[in-house]
Formats: sequence, structure tokens, C-alpha cells
Amino acid sequence: MSDPIFCYNKENFISLCDQVASRDADLKRIISNYGYPSPWIRPNTFQTLILSILEQQVSLASAYAAFNRLRKKIGVVTPQKIAALSDAELRDCYFTRQKMGYARGLAQAVLTKQINLRKMEQLSDQEVYAKLIPLKGIGPWTIDVYLMHALRRTDPFPLGDIALVNSLKKVKRMRAIVSKERMLAVAAKWKPYRSIAAFILWHAYMQEKGTRVSH
Repeated sequence: MSDPIFCYNKENFISLCDQVASRDADLKRIISNYGYPSPWIRPNTFQTLILSILEQQVSLASAYAAFNRLRKKIGVVTPQKIAALSDAELRDCYFTRQKMGYARGLAQAVLTKQINLRKMEQLSDQEVYAKLIPLKGIGPWTIDVYLMHALRRTDPFPLGDIALVNSLKKVKRMRAIVSKERMLAVAAKWKPYRSIAAFILWHAYMQEKGTRVSH
């Protein structure tokens, strides 16, 4: 039996932040110091997943430079347009050879109806994982951020995200080297709203670094 699907939206986001912060003095302190994070919502589209691929293992600024160059070249990013681009054209949009393969593989999966992004909205987090993980280059981090930002699920906690991990370690006064199991144990008390806690932790990280993010 699948877990129930919980989603946030612009209307309930603040109350969910309050609910999570009421269980955790450190998160409450972040909101007190910096205010509430913004709900980081992206459309459930192929274009959003291409942006997530571009964000893998690079700075947000680098990812957006590539994404904006791609959009300037082809407009709305669709599977058909990605499939039609040559290596040289993708390279001109700052795609690495690996990410060219990931983007084309994703395009092919959508074009052949191997995956249907609209139907993902009806699936549990586990079922979304099962659909996307077979695709080359679509790993746990990419699926977690897709679940969080495009499907607005409340519980994914992407420990593959360096900024989130660094913020968690700082806020919870953890050692520099800490196991994934230990971090998940700390986050367990926020279930089923670990994503909301992640937004708060990201908010602290970005406020302290002076970073701005386009959603």
C-alpha cells in the first residue's frame, strides 16, 4: 500500500512552516531571524526536468546561464526540440557530453510515452521514483527536487544537495563528517514535512550567503 500523498501550495505553505517549526527550536529561530522562505514551485513540465539536469553538480548561476541560453535558442523547451538539437548546438548551450545524453534520454522517454509527467501527479513518491530512476542521469537528487518543486510534495529530503546538508550540519551543530543515517535520524521528527524543513534550511543558507534564486 502506498503512502498518502501530501502536497504544499501557496495557501498552506506558511502554516506548514509554522507546524514544523513548532516541533523544532532551531527551525523556529531561522524563521524568527530571516522570516519565512518562499514556496519554491516550478511547473510540472519537461522544461523543469531539463533545468534540474542542468543544476546537477554545478552552481545555480551556472545552471541558469545554460538554461537561459537554451531557452533563447529554442524558446519553450520540449522533448521534440531537444531531440532535434545537434551535439554542437547543445554544447553551445553549455551542456556537457553527459548531460546531452541525459537530456536526450529524458526526451525519448517522454516522446515514447515511457513516462507521463501529468500522471506523476497521481502517483506516490515511491511510485514516481520507480518511474524515473531507470532513466540515465535521473538519480535520487533530481527526483527529490522534482517531487519537491514540481509535484509540491512535502516529505522528500534531498541529502544529495550540498547546500541543504551544510545548512543542516550548521543549524544542528553537527560534525563536519556525519553519516547519511545520522542526518536522516535528525530529520525524522519533521516527517511527513521534511521538505518544508528543507526549505527553511535552504532559506537560512541563502540568507547567510547572500544568494538569490530564481524559482
